[in-house]
Amino acid sequence: MKQEILKNIIELKRQKKEFAIVTNLENGNSTILQNDNDLDNDFIDHKDQIMNFYKSKNNGVIDGTNIFVESYVRPIKVVIVGAVHIAQYLVDFAKSLNFEISIIDPRGYFASEKRFPNMKIINKWPDEAFEELDTNENTALIALTHDPKIDDPALQYGLKNKFYYIGALGSKKTHANRCERLKEAGFTEEQIDSIHGPIGIKLGGKSAPEIALSIIAQLVSETYKK
Repeated sequence: MKQEILKNIIELKRQKKEFAIVTNLENGNSTILQNDNDLDNDFIDHKDQIMNFYKSKNNGVIDGTNIFVESYVRPIKVVIVGAVHIAQYLVDFAKSLNFEISIIDPRGYFASEKRFPNMKIINKWPDEAFEELDTNENTALIALTHDPKIDDPALQYGLKNKFYYIGALGSKKTHANRCERLKEAGFTEEQIDSIHGPIGIKLGGKSAPEIALSIIAQLVSETYKK
């Protein structure tokens, strides 16, 4: 592989861009793919197959060819509101997955570097904290505090910005009360119903790590539905 391509790969990874490396295994020619204009004559005959691999974020050799496609997928941004015990297990599970975690909690005694080493922590209320985050429809939100003063503004932000996954911890009664507050705040039934509450798939567990596992399983499932 040419040195110029290696430098570009390093830069794209640094910028957290999505791309694929397309290689002709017969002659070693490689190119970086971000859109269909990036393909040179060595690959143009298989353009549709290569783009299908890239868009589906698959890796492998295209059938009947010597062309190998290796996709690099940008990490999914996940915002956790509430630096509680469950959040610590969520962070541990997410380390080996393609998630980029940020933690919001105005309570400094919960959201500390000691409890969440090497993690982006914002010790501010959600309205202020989201001003520091670059979010979009590919962002996920997990609300864990049980405190309407902290969870509700975050949920409202996620709904307004159409996050692809929004989940909130709490019992069915807690969630019913939450939905009523959101309704009074002007959110539609469709928007409110998009919230996963109580959050997580039903595994039957009650402990913090078991609840965290149910949440991360639901998040992964919803991520693949996008």
